[in-house]
Amino acid sequence: MTARLIQIAVDCADAHVLADWWAETLDWVVEPTDAEFIKKMIAEGHAEEAHTTVHNGNLVWKSAAAITPADQVGSPTRQRILFQVVGEPKTVKNRIHLDVRPGEDDLDTLRASLEGRGARFLWEGSEGPHRWYTMADPEGNEFCIG
Repeated sequence: MTARLIQIAVDCADAHVLADWWAETLDWVVEPTDAEFIKKMIAEGHAEEAHTTVHNGNLVWKSAAAITPADQVGSPTRQRILFQVVGEPKTVKNRIHLDVRPGEDDLDTLRASLEGRGARFLWEGSEGPHRWYTMADPEGNEFCIG
């Protein structure tokens, strides 16, 4: 059997704002959209202008945005996180979350940086010599750094 490719999907209220936030957090990029393709889909009746919006000066689909490492843009085997708009707000704790490794950054410095950009500290955890912080992104989705 061959390995399967996966994409992580995150439900949210504002896909483009959250994609921007996570792209900066992970040092990834927001995948570019093709405005001409979007216009063609509208012209051919496959979509409506109401399905689009302008974000950072670009015509985009309103309902979703994706991020990927910069060196993987366009690759069919890229790592990808898709942010998709849902109608209901987040109401309970995540059953799945992202663990973000701080790399060479100091854990406390990373925490302060994320809080300065809209993340919220939830609690500190530790097990043996390993320590982490559980945080929430600007829409309340839990993730850990450590």
